[in-house]
Amino acid sequence: MSSSTGGLEEIGIPGPGYLRESLTSCSDPLKAIETFQKDNGILLNSLRPMLPLLDLHEVRRLDFHNSVLEELREKLISQINEIGKKEGKERDKKLKELLAKSFPVIKVKTLRPVVMCILRNTPHIDEKYLKVLVSYHALSILLQLIIICYSLKIELYLFQERDQELYNDTDTEVKRQIWKDNQSLFGDAVTPLLGEYILEKEKILFDHENLNSLFFSSSPKARRQGKVVQKLANMVGNSVRLYDLVLQFSRTLFLRSKNVHYCTLRAELLMALHDLEVQEIISVDPCHKFTWCLDACIREKNVDIKRSRELQGFLDSIKKGQEQVLGDLSMILCDPYAVNFLATSAMKILVHLINVDGMPRENTVLILLLRMLALGLSAWQMISTQEFKEPKLDSQVVTKFLPALMSLMVDDLVRSLNSKLPPDERESAITIIEHSGPPPDACQAYVQESSVASILAMYYTLHCARTKDRVGLMRVLGTLANCENDRAFEDPFLHSLVKSFSQQF
Repeated sequence: MSSSTGGLEEIGIPGPGYLRESLTSCSDPLKAIETFQKDNGILLNSLRPMLPLLDLHEVRRLDFHNSVLEELREKLISQINEIGKKEGKERDKKLKELLAKSFPVIKVKTLRPVVMCILRNTPHIDEKYLKVLVSYHALSILLQLIIICYSLKIELYLFQERDQELYNDTDTEVKRQIWKDNQSLFGDAVTPLLGEYILEKEKILFDHENLNSLFFSSSPKARRQGKVVQKLANMVGNSVRLYDLVLQFSRTLFLRSKNVHYCTLRAELLMALHDLEVQEIISVDPCHKFTWCLDACIREKNVDIKRSRELQGFLDSIKKGQEQVLGDLSMILCDPYAVNFLATSAMKILVHLINVDGMPRENTVLILLLRMLALGLSAWQMISTQEFKEPKLDSQVVTKFLPALMSLMVDDLVRSLNSKLPPDERESAITIIEHSGPPPDACQAYVQESSVASILAMYYTLHCARTKDRVGLMRVLGTLANCENDRAFEDPFLHSLVKSFSQQF
């Protein structure tokens, strides 16, 4: 007999064991089968006269009983869900009683949905039930250790597959209670999703056949509605423990691979839970308000004075003993979408300062953007060394590098204006010569030494490409080869640069 019908005897219903015993000990097997059918069929006197009619229509008893079972099962599940919607001790008591009576038949596949429904509606499931649901995990480990006998290995494999099916059929609400005390099982469930998430990001970056799909074009809201992020949010639910585990996995994988897409996941998962209003998590994540404010700025493509004060106030409010928060903040700011926003916003401010004859050091919003950029670009180093200290922004980047970069931008504007004036060969030649030379020494020096300077030089290059300024592009493009830590060779930047080339030249 199949073990899938096991558990019936435990609740007082004759199962395969009873039937086997009856058939082996009786003198008339047909009579024994008829008696079994009569005793264990649908106990409704008004229905029994109709069964021969079903036989005449060649409707098998099994099909008939299965149809009745399905109908009753759906009604029972509906009633259990109604009980689950209530609150109080009375609900918990009823669910506990139902679970105790029905759990022995959880391996009966046709009855399993009823037991799973009870489990799903039970806020706190007893440990003894959870152990049954994850029993395959222990068998899986045992299988790896026992390789002495091939036949024994196959037998264990069959048990593993059967119990794994039981675990797979368990609802996410129930699995959360299992995962809280079983980190390895949760890791097994989360790891494929993390891999899928990275592949999705890289597919967009490396899709040379669809250059219209710009990596940075999607909105923050649309990105976190993605399948993987939503599935992770559903797996976490309102469990702070599981949320912390996902963050731990993300940090570890970021540390091992230096893949910045794990930083994107850190921010997107938090904001997905924000959208779902999971107060249990967002109220305890110290990065929530900062991430929420930054997300709003990215969505609106602007940092106004009010938001800049909020962001700066949060950074300044980190007290002694709370420095570890900087590790998570640095990951959030290392997100390519955040880096793109900060650098793009800084370039816009530089253009504005050129137009109003302003100085970089006098613009508080620009200084904040550079400060956040420096923090984000130091994420891997900070997490690797576990030295949670905000990197100090080099003042000379503001006082020397930015003026040098702005001089390049002024040269570009002069050449552009000159091209629109009436032709005058001599004046035009002088203008081109004076404003087309190599970049200032300060510009090249700081690009080699400073991560912030490197990023700004890279985004100035993108600016030249988008404006179809060949001269400006050629002046700075060679400088990028010496960028600090080879930042100009990172995938998101190269994707944007190639995209600009394909559209403009």
